[in-house]
Amino acid sequence: MKTHRLTAYALSTYCRAVSRSNRLMALCLLVGMVGLVDLPRVDAGQLWAGAAKVDITNVEAGPVNDPLYVKALVIKNAKTVVAIVTVDAVAIAEIGSIGNDYLDNVRNQVEKELNIPPTNVMINASHCHGVVCADVEQRTFDAIQQAMQRLEPVTVGTGTGQENRIMENRRLKLTDGREIDVRHAYSLPPDDEVAEVGPIDPEIGVLRLDRADGRALAVVYNFACHPIQGVPSGGNTADMTGFASNVIEENLSEGTIALFVQGCAGDINPIVYKPVDHPRDAEPLGNLLGLSTLRAARKIECKPGDRVTVLNEVISLPRANLAERIVVMQSEQLRLAQSLRGTFLNLKSFLPLAVKYNLSPDFPSYYSHRYLHEEALGRDDLRKLDTLNRANMKQYIQNVYTMEQLTRLNTNLALLRKHQANLVAGGKATIDVELVGIRIEDFVLITFPGELTVRIGLNIKQKSPHPQTFVAGYTNGYIYYAPTAEQLRNVGGAQEDSDCLLAPPWQAIFEEKAAEMLEKL
Repeated sequence: MKTHRLTAYALSTYCRAVSRSNRLMALCLLVGMVGLVDLPRVDAGQLWAGAAKVDITNVEAGPVNDPLYVKALVIKNAKTVVAIVTVDAVAIAEIGSIGNDYLDNVRNQVEKELNIPPTNVMINASHCHGVVCADVEQRTFDAIQQAMQRLEPVTVGTGTGQENRIMENRRLKLTDGREIDVRHAYSLPPDDEVAEVGPIDPEIGVLRLDRADGRALAVVYNFACHPIQGVPSGGNTADMTGFASNVIEENLSEGTIALFVQGCAGDINPIVYKPVDHPRDAEPLGNLLGLSTLRAARKIECKPGDRVTVLNEVISLPRANLAERIVVMQSEQLRLAQSLRGTFLNLKSFLPLAVKYNLSPDFPSYYSHRYLHEEALGRDDLRKLDTLNRANMKQYIQNVYTMEQLTRLNTNLALLRKHQANLVAGGKATIDVELVGIRIEDFVLITFPGELTVRIGLNIKQKSPHPQTFVAGYTNGYIYYAPTAEQLRNVGGAQEDSDCLLAPPWQAIFEEKAAEMLEKL
């Protein structure tokens, strides 16, 4: 006879679906249908977990390079159950293809059908710029449900890895004190204007769960980098973190699920983000991240345990009123536009001159003997021509630099205007954000719904009482960028401080609350 095995949770869920008076009959019928029901009990001292992944690639959005997934890890002890969900998408609502009601809809269905409290459902977006399918809500629920159905006893361990070869801080501090960022949306300043760059966080936080027989069930890994490198084909892709997860899953036990949890990547780009001499390709970067995570995961010794703690708090953060800054930037916009001057040259005449005057600075207009000949005759016609050409080239280049400044200013000014309009329309000077604190044995995680910049994550880790503390942005919602108070002194200069809803005091409020939650965990 074929034997079917049902978890205790799956059976209890089935019984809840029928009325109280019919539960005994329903149980008998269910036992009769499946032949044998195994009812494991989650005892004190025992941790159970199940993991699953579901393809969410939008195959109608154009060519597909590699699949996008929603992945779910459900962890349960005798008292608490938590669902850790990761989505290969740019954000949980607000931008991209996931709707603003996604989080509430998924949580409501999970609570109704799986009895997991909404506060215990954590959904993190990788921030890859792939396009997900229209029914991503249902597929997210399906992944969580499948993970619930696969609950089994596990051991758990925590560790860290290091990877510093694949990312860089994209904020550049200039010699005049301003900061700009490295984006595709606008050009970089001249090299001699760049004074310094910011930090990165090379740490990979790793949570490993093993089955009773020692085979890996799931690996959760936390790392900070924008997965926006793309692939040469231009196809839909989960980007570097998708490739990293493939490396982990293919090189641990069969059926292992690797869940990437995005960290404080607000100002962290993949390395060589603006190449012009070779195609951008996320796969080599993802392979490096995957191998470094795999190396860390293999060193982790998983042990029995049952500690699962979940905290969920909502705090109010101050919104920025950008009206004054917009006026200042509009004045600068006008000044730059009025500083443009007519030039003798156009692009067609400038380019050959630029080549000649850089190739042979001393004799750009002809061979050296002609210059020597003129000097012998007491003439300086070529030297005068060179002086005029150099002056024209300088003015042309100055116009180019001014136009580049204007493109950066125009792009970031549009972001400020958008957020200021929303502030005025909403009529509220604060914004509510949800924070989640999760502890699985020694693995401790604090989440935030915005694009935290890297210094904030480093601050929280440094002050935490727990050695294995990690920070995730992009979780349970999306409120755009969340830069430091210091970075917000640069409003309008870079995307992080322009595409932002928050006023500078937000940082201290959040870090204080994070520290309070860490003490409770």
